[in-house]
Amino acid sequence: MKGMMQHRPLLISSIIEHAAEAHKTGEIVSVRTEGDVHRQTYPQTLKRVYRLANALKGLGIEMGDRVATLAWNGYRHFELYYAISGQGAVCHTINPRLSAEQLIYIVNHAEDKLLFLDATFVPIIEGVKDELPKDLRFVIMTDRAHMPENSFDALCYEELLEDQPESFDWPVFDEDTAAALCYTSGTTGNPKGALYSHRSTLLHALMLGGLVMGQSIPAESKVMPVVPLFHVNAWGLPYASPMLGYSLVMPGPALDGESLFRLMDTEGVYSAWGVPTVWQGLLAEIEKQGRKPEGFADIVVGGSAAPRKMIETFEKMGVHVGHAWGMTEMSPIGTHGNMPKWVQKQPFDRMVDLKAQQGRRAFGVDLKIVDEDGNRLPHDGKAVGELYVRGNTIVSGYFKNDEATAKAIDSEGWFGTGDIASIDDNGILNIQDRSKDLIKSGGEWISSIDLENAAMSHPGVASCAAIAMPHPKWDERPVLVAVAAGTEKPSLDELHQHMLEHFAKWQLPDDVIWAKELPLTATGKVSKLTLRQTYADYKLPDLR
Repeated sequence: MKGMMQHRPLLISSIIEHAAEAHKTGEIVSVRTEGDVHRQTYPQTLKRVYRLANALKGLGIEMGDRVATLAWNGYRHFELYYAISGQGAVCHTINPRLSAEQLIYIVNHAEDKLLFLDATFVPIIEGVKDELPKDLRFVIMTDRAHMPENSFDALCYEELLEDQPESFDWPVFDEDTAAALCYTSGTTGNPKGALYSHRSTLLHALMLGGLVMGQSIPAESKVMPVVPLFHVNAWGLPYASPMLGYSLVMPGPALDGESLFRLMDTEGVYSAWGVPTVWQGLLAEIEKQGRKPEGFADIVVGGSAAPRKMIETFEKMGVHVGHAWGMTEMSPIGTHGNMPKWVQKQPFDRMVDLKAQQGRRAFGVDLKIVDEDGNRLPHDGKAVGELYVRGNTIVSGYFKNDEATAKAIDSEGWFGTGDIASIDDNGILNIQDRSKDLIKSGGEWISSIDLENAAMSHPGVASCAAIAMPHPKWDERPVLVAVAAGTEKPSLDELHQHMLEHFAKWQLPDDVIWAKELPLTATGKVSKLTLRQTYADYKLPDLR
């Protein structure tokens, strides 16, 4: 017997419609690339979203078309989130930190029809335009007065919106329709696309709002996503915040500690979200100022593990720390750091120890750990195994990539995260290690195997292994341990020049250590565990 309830599709357009009606005083405050601070309410935003949706339709965008963004956090990027997905197209956010090779690949793989970019990213497009789809059109996200010179005949964002109607009839379609696309380069080979649906996005926003934000952030507060909108839906904040009526403070391109402190202090930001490297800069400015920003009381740390010292420092100054974990393939929140009362009542050091772990699973996200044979292990805090996840906000496969899908999904339909973890009997997740030798620097993944393949294509390198070395700011940095092919050893700068074709500068190794040979396992593979032990006392060049 079925229940007798109405069934309406869960669509992204409903969020901004709700915010404009129910949260009229909620704002989007943006530091613009033009140099000023811009403000608009949710009702004003809805009118601009309507105009943008009409403009997209006029440009021929149809259901299922991919429309790309290459932009900082700001109100125009927010408008694109809703205007693109709301009419049934797919919002494809692109990380400007990708190498040219990776950017070219994903734009072609996604078959983007339009690409919206901030003016600061014009040089990036100038460098790759000849390798992008011939029918791809570009829109620079500014007004006519600030339009930069360009050789790809870009349209002007604000001119697109001029004279467009401030109303739009949102189409009603199946809630499983694709809404957004984000590529991850967190494994070897080409980046892989996570294709989110309207349903998964709405469920993720409801989960995020109810479990994370609603429990720790007072009504009508200001929330600052320092995590970029080009990175995994900015952890869901562009959807959950207007749904709950929180104002969004967008920092734009200035993410240094001084700029963030000044913006947070001026705007009275209550909660800020981002990766640990950003908060290290903010902590340095807090120490310099001798106080925290006015009104600042909550922080969510994700992207990579938060150092225990960071959590301790924030907690001592009265800032609640929520340590979250997730992946691009998970929309991305998998666990949250809002701890139960019994944790808050623990002695301070014990509480910090628990907060330094990855928190409890979010509602709707199932976790399991398995041994090498795929057998489930107990959640007793002692057993350690590979972590698998499933749920309505987790990918069932990769966009146009059957091979990668087959490797990622097990026989029961669970997604393999590549992390090694334990889960205790209170449901608290503790990531122990990674099954794949990825390096996470500043919240971004670097493939060690891709680094090795690029380095070994140099005639002076016979073999090499890329390993992660701890860094107080970037969490980890890559280092090459290499065996020379002859008597002449290429310099680090020479290797960088050789590898730049395939990597962004920040992905390149910080050092090369020359060895006579690499240690091997019994099966003939390079033993990175042995290398980490051998170089346990090694210090990166900028730390010596």
